[in-house]
Amino acid sequence: MRTFFFLLFSLSLIATQLEAQAPIPAEADYTVHNFRFQSGETLPDVRMHYRTLGTPHKDAQGHTTNAVLILHGTGGTGATFLRPIFAGVLFGPGQLLDTSKYLIIIPDNVGHGKSSKPSDGLHAHFPQYDYEDMVVLQHELVTKGLGVDHLRLILGTSMGCMHSFLWGESYPDAMDALMPLACLPVQIAGRNRIWRKMVLDGIRNDPEWKGGDYTTEPRSAIEISADFLVIAGSAPTLMQKDLPTREAADKYLSETLEHQKAGLDANDLLYAVGASRNYDPSVKLGEIRAPVMFVNSADDFINPPELGIAEREIKKVKHGKFVLIPASDETHGHGTHTWARFWQQYLKELMDESEAKP
Repeated sequence: MRTFFFLLFSLSLIATQLEAQAPIPAEADYTVHNFRFQSGETLPDVRMHYRTLGTPHKDAQGHTTNAVLILHGTGGTGATFLRPIFAGVLFGPGQLLDTSKYLIIIPDNVGHGKSSKPSDGLHAHFPQYDYEDMVVLQHELVTKGLGVDHLRLILGTSMGCMHSFLWGESYPDAMDALMPLACLPVQIAGRNRIWRKMVLDGIRNDPEWKGGDYTTEPRSAIEISADFLVIAGSAPTLMQKDLPTREAADKYLSETLEHQKAGLDANDLLYAVGASRNYDPSVKLGEIRAPVMFVNSADDFINPPELGIAEREIKKVKHGKFVLIPASDETHGHGTHTWARFWQQYLKELMDESEAKP
């Protein structure tokens, strides 16, 4: 699916119109054999699809020195980062992640895109993966699949933001810098937990779901999921500007819901949202060694700034900085994480700092 989570419908329309400008990556699959999930379940083969841009630069010992790992959000794919609002700002000549200088690695996470996922055939019999499983599989892809033992940067959006914190804790010497965008480094609770559980319950309680063994998408489950996803990705100031009348708002909702529903698979969504169930990096934040530039936006429904959590938790990170992007009629709520023009200055600051780090 192109994306359904945390991006406004207008973003997708813009991306479609400008698709011809997107860089063309190399795409491939790496298979992890006999993978054991945290649940104790196993799969003989886990397919990890990935995209790369650029070429590896090697030092005298043959180690890649220019690899950048970019991690997408829940329900998304690596294709998210090929859009002009991201790639057009970062990957071009002279830009911060110029692909003539960096090897960009963009995986589809397990459960997403062209990687192994429930809708491939196992449906609700697919192993119950969690974020730790996803990070381990990313690490397997990078180190064993691509032969990269150290990363210049890990940048992640939304779910990828949460994965970035886990990378910093699980593999503290594996990267020079971390840039988590649009998340909180604590367990998912409060309103964030509640709306996610509403989605999960809405899927499981639909009689047409049939324990995951449906042959056509369960109608109510998809309707409920699409409704919540629209709200989770909303940006109130921008929407008020763009939808100033009842008619405009109703038209937007109708069109957006149809777009959302067209890309949804109930089992894939159930697993993707449920994977956050035991996420909680807060206890080990002090073990992160790399510089961290942590960025949220003030109009983010999922990570509202009034909680004060980001400011509190970043103090645990030895080389951590938190930035809050102010809300405006140009920011995109949670989806601001993919509009690189809003935060590229902070990426430059991070790259400069981590380059100078001995």
